Amino acid sequence: MRIKAAVSRTAGAPLEIEELTLDAPRDQEVLVRLKATGICHLDITLRDSATLVPRPIVLGHEGAGVVEQVGQKVTQVAVGDPVVISFDSCGQCSNCREGVPAYCYNIGARLFGGSRPDGSTSLSKNGRAIHSHFFGQSSFATHAICTERNTVKVSMHLPLELLGPLGCGIQTGAGAVLNALRVSPGSSLAVFGAGSVGLAAVMAARIAGAAKITAVDVHESRLELARSLGATDTIKADAHDIGAKIVSGTTVGLNFAIDTTGDPAVVRLAVDCLAPRGVFGLISTAKSPEVTLNALRLLQGGRMVRGIHQGDSVPQKFIPQLINYYLEGRFPFDRLVTFYPFERINDAMHDAETGKTIKAVLRM
Repeated sequence: MRIKAAVSRTAGAPLEIEELTLDAPRDQEVLVRLKATGICHLDITLRDSATLVPRPIVLGHEGAGVVEQVGQKVTQVAVGDPVVISFDSCGQCSNCREGVPAYCYNIGARLFGGSRPDGSTSLSKNGRAIHSHFFGQSSFATHAICTERNTVKVSMHLPLELLGPLGCGIQTGAGAVLNALRVSPGSSLAVFGAGSVGLAAVMAARIAGAAKITAVDVHESRLELARSLGATDTIKADAHDIGAKIVSGTTVGLNFAIDTTGDPAVVRLAVDCLAPRGVFGLISTAKSPEVTLNALRLLQGGRMVRGIHQGDSVPQKFIPQLINYYLEGRFPFDRLVTFYPFERINDAMHDAETGKTIKAVLRM
């Protein structure tokens, strides 16, 4: 079929909306007509990277839409089902079989390979292949080929255009708190970076019953929003003696900390603010894959640093849980969203990159 998609052909260049050909779904694939898709900072990072993904490619990985066609072996979703699309996984490695698909052994190829596992793509233009299957979806398009493993059926009575960000950024922040760190009632948590991932973590910390929830960011407007979403304390990132301010009101430091900035200096600060046996969750490496920490301090205090991917989430379980929290009024992630028409995708990415918009969502 003929579809429209935003194609990245040159690193750092604006995306171009083009007419492409999309294959029919194979036996275990699902064709989704997209209603909307969120823009994640990872999309921006990979738009600008010359090495991390092949080109030309269609990015996008926070899609939501309606199933239009399914392969012969698909059993979990059917034509007409509204779905949220999340990250893909193989379903066969030991981690997938043990119920932790976020740590699938094949996650790198499944998310960033730009093709099916057999090397084929579902997109082409004038007979030339366009890389597809980014995160198992490539949702910067009017239609996407997914698998039943990364489509999550939701109620037809929900605002489908709003739900796409649950598939990655929102579930990453909330899952870091509820699934990975398992923040406990009465504990203290600092969240470094109050974008969509960080603010999802703040809302989840309130659900978890944390007594002290500190948000740290450079933008006062985001700190104000964090306070309204559950943060008990907010600190400007350029504040004098910021470490002392972060641990103020605690006995010997934080029980938990999360970084969403990917800045090595912020990671070091967050770990240094931990109490003995405190746990730090690393969500992002956006600014550097390397960081220097005080190993003696980790050792003597039994402090822990752990990576967190996709909030340790099983999408088919966790996304419905987040939707229930939203319907109960306990997880108002809709307050983070600004909608844009698909044709303004480059404006939306610019606003997300500069911080003008917290969570940009494209309407198809």
